[in-house]
Amino acid sequence: MAHVITQRCVGVKDQSCVEVCPVDCIHPASDLDGQDAFNDAPQLFIDPDVCIDCGACVPACPVEAIFYLDDVPHEYRDDIDTNRQFYRSWSPA
Repeated sequence: MAHVITQRCVGVKDQSCVEVCPVDCIHPASDLDGQDAFNDAPQLFIDPDVCIDCGACVPACPVEAIFYLDDVPHEYRDDIDTNRQFYRSWSPA
């Protein structure tokens, strides 16, 4: 897992990160996964199996919610597991 979207994204779900991602690893996105999937999720998540660690999403996030795995601040460390859990139960439309 290269990058993690933290709880700073909850309720915001700005899709600027989705727009710059070259491998479409950020879900659920309204254009990629449908509006219902986007609306149902509390935040966006990065697929650890697809992410190529390019970092393009980091500066694109207006709420600074995205961090390289090793740089996730202590107060957001639980978000690493939250991201993993999302992809264990979610499948694209």
